[in-house]
Amino acid sequence: MSSESRDVHVIPASAPRAIEWAVETLVEGGVIAIPTDTVYGLSASIFSGPALDRIYAIKGRPRDRSLPVLISSLEALERLTEPLDERIASVLERFWPGPLTVVLPARPGLEEFLVSEQGGIGVRMPNHPLALEVIEKAGGAIACTSANRSGESPAQTASEVAESIGSQVDLVLDGGNAPGGVASTVVAIRDHALEILREGAVPSSTIEALWRSISADE
Repeated sequence: MSSESRDVHVIPASAPRAIEWAVETLVEGGVIAIPTDTVYGLSASIFSGPALDRIYAIKGRPRDRSLPVLISSLEALERLTEPLDERIASVLERFWPGPLTVVLPARPGLEEFLVSEQGGIGVRMPNHPLALEVIEKAGGAIACTSANRSGESPAQTASEVAESIGSQVDLVLDGGNAPGGVASTVVAIRDHALEILREGAVPSSTIEALWRSISADE
């Protein structure tokens, strides 16, 4: 599928088979927008290189920035990253599901669009029942980044997505206002050290305090 203009398909999540339609579109290699606990997200299957490539074209996203992944369970995380140590597991237990993206060492064999030059993959479990249902039914993990053009404000409603990039996606799933309105905080954990990559919905001071506490207990 190309990113050329087409009709805008905004589907209320309450409509018959709306979620199934969204999932089928993802699995078949389409690009859709869904609500999350932070902002609306532009989503594609992690197994479809062409769909992931479309996200970059739609957003105008720099190609050196890998795409983050949303998951519905820790079992899905195990298929994406190397085994976690106890400190990382403690961070995830404290902040997931929620607005924290964690960059972890990626397993081999993933699409190049998902993995940074340093070999990391950004992963998050959103605290949003509709998003979690879509993700789970699409296989447990999907690529998802904010549904807006790079440099513009993230969309908090389906109508904002439709006005900005709606004609370039295959479907916009309208689940009402995204409750958070602020993008997730992004952290990386490399060589047993915590690094804040982006300030967001979770205060970095809260994460750093937890990490210091966990490290002190060792």
